[in-house]
Amino acid sequence: MRHPRRFAASAAALAAFAGLAAGGVLSASADRGDGRGDRHDGFRAAKLQMFAPENGDRAGIGSQGFFVDLEAEFDVPLAKTGFNGLQLTGPGVHNNAPPFPGSFSAGRDDRFPGLIVLLSTTQTQRPDGTPTGFSRPGQNLANLFNLTGVTDRSETTTELWATWIVGAPLFGRNTPSTVYTAIAADKDANGVYDDAPATVPDTDADGDVDERDLRALGLASNIETARFFISD
Repeated sequence: MRHPRRFAASAAALAAFAGLAAGGVLSASADRGDGRGDRHDGFRAAKLQMFAPENGDRAGIGSQGFFVDLEAEFDVPLAKTGFNGLQLTGPGVHNNAPPFPGSFSAGRDDRFPGLIVLLSTTQTQRPDGTPTGFSRPGQNLANLFNLTGVTDRSETTTELWATWIVGAPLFGRNTPSTVYTAIAADKDANGVYDDAPATVPDTDADGDVDERDLRALGLASNIETARFFISD
């Protein structure tokens, strides 16, 4: 069952970005997994939960219009999560526009810089053959998220929610796909979880970037995945 509060946030994002459609860039993917944090005591700074897509979903229309929708519960205060500003963004005139500007491109999210989002079917070319600007298969797509905010916080914990509506068929047409989401470890040891890379390396050189490569990178959270079908 969909999380009712979270799905309401998705509906709000859909309403805000209903006009993006073919001119936009967006994505999603699929299957529940689990990763461990870097620290030897087994501590994980964050727990991820993904509400959309779910395993087995047939998502979208025309290979677009589907969501990647998630929450991150941190066992650290807001200042240590890496989150640095509310975000409501998208392609074209929505990019870095008020009231909550954020950049919109592939790579690390400028507002939620610890987040990693991978889509197994990320394309390097648009349907017309022009480049997307994406590398595959390890391209971090987190900076394509449209809506990011703080849903709960205390002196020691923080809950962040983030939503992405895929506005263009740039992640395969009428095809199965997998999405992987995680929070990067504090790689520079500055006490802040803001170290997601622009691209996750294929460390085992098997041609895929998946849970094994994410664990090799180093994580501060579990890995949430979903295997779903992008509908045409």
